[in-house]
Amino acid sequence: MLFGFPLLSLVIWLPIIVGLIVLAIGNDRNTLLSRWLSLVGAIFGLIVALPLYTRFDPALSTMQFVEQYVWFERLNVYYHVGVDGISMPLILLNCFITPLVVIAGWEVIRERVSQYLGAFLIMSGIVNGVFASLDAVLFYTFWEASLIPMFIIIGVWGGPNRVYAAIKFFLYTLLGSLLMLIALIYLYHVSDGSFSILDYHQLPIAMTPQILIFIAFLLAFAVKVPMWPVHTWLPDAHVEAPTGGSVVLAAILLKLGGYGFLRFSLPIAPDASLYLADLIVLLSLIAVVYIGLVALMQQDMKKLIAYSSVSHMGFVTLGFFMLNGLGVEGAMVQMISHGFISGAMFLCVGVLYDRLHSRQIADYGGVINKMPIFAAFFMLFAMANAGLPGTSGFVGEFMVIMGAIEVNFWYAFFAAMTLILGAAYTLWMYKRVIFGAVANSNVEGLEDISKREFILLVILAIAVLWLGIYPFPLTEIMHATVDNLLEHMTHSKL
Repeated sequence: MLFGFPLLSLVIWLPIIVGLIVLAIGNDRNTLLSRWLSLVGAIFGLIVALPLYTRFDPALSTMQFVEQYVWFERLNVYYHVGVDGISMPLILLNCFITPLVVIAGWEVIRERVSQYLGAFLIMSGIVNGVFASLDAVLFYTFWEASLIPMFIIIGVWGGPNRVYAAIKFFLYTLLGSLLMLIALIYLYHVSDGSFSILDYHQLPIAMTPQILIFIAFLLAFAVKVPMWPVHTWLPDAHVEAPTGGSVVLAAILLKLGGYGFLRFSLPIAPDASLYLADLIVLLSLIAVVYIGLVALMQQDMKKLIAYSSVSHMGFVTLGFFMLNGLGVEGAMVQMISHGFISGAMFLCVGVLYDRLHSRQIADYGGVINKMPIFAAFFMLFAMANAGLPGTSGFVGEFMVIMGAIEVNFWYAFFAAMTLILGAAYTLWMYKRVIFGAVANSNVEGLEDISKREFILLVILAIAVLWLGIYPFPLTEIMHATVDNLLEHMTHSKL
């Protein structure tokens, strides 16, 4: 309990309620009130989530902060929420990113301000609901609802092709989710009328149904990650989305797919996961290597970072399907790290775009001469994106590579290619944009970052360095839960 309210419900519903209030009272004549109310709501959303960490017992692998209330009694549908060492860090990441997105749009968004900020707050609460849900109907409701705010954000505040990108994003993710719904309905029937996700983990399911369930979940989660070859919606969505939309899309929404593998695919279909692990590993390595090469060819900074996200999220699915402690924990660390780094990279591109209204690498050059403070921050995040030791980008990748070596040397070898390719496309972009002589009169007129931008980048820089130097507080939280998951899978082998 916090302030007399159940803690998890407060974490889920506080941002949603504040977002609805912002929508109700905001208009373009009173934007300052909308901005401040949104910022206060986002900060309180983070504050009420902190006890999830401070009161969390890392020695337990069971669900904590559990709440359960009858929702639809006839079908045994419950408002059932709880967190463990897998879901709790992702909720904290979401609550951490939301205030930054509000600050990032403080001066940039000038039309429909209340609707823009309200959409992000509502989406923040919905995403917390996805990570906390322990009832399949509740999970699916939050999962589908998370599409709506992002669809609106891209479609209303995006670039010239925003409608195409928004519809493509919506259709890809919706079609994958429909197959997941079919799998959940099947599980409801074989579990004698239960929608409890934890009950599904204990079901004795034969191999053939397991494979079909796994494939249904795979199509839903692979689109969300996104895995190759169902990744093509992501570059379009990133390029057209406003900066805040790109930050949340990369830092938070992509993690829903990774979370789905750990909560559904691995524990519900353990034998199918073991049987099809090599297929997922192959798709993940293609994402790591091939998409890394595709990123090298990009001339649009946002599109380059979008392809970079596909490559780095390939590391996440690779780690999960190494099916050992180092691999799974490394993939979890990679998800949190990617949230920090991708968010920071998109914010840096947004800083440049707000000044020159161009994302083309060729339109820049010599930015360091006019924006030295910005160039220093951008260098840190670029190095982290390339996996520099001492930054968060290195920790998760190193753990996944070590986990891969335990399974197959060649898995680790190809996975390690990302350290080379990541350095190649990230630093080549950085060199062309930042270094050299001032390229043109537009760059000549640039001014260094404002106090607002400085605060944003400092916060993310601290997060990237903290996780890179001292990841123990994060790995300690997830250790018992990951061990329990792997033990469950071991005991389920046919």
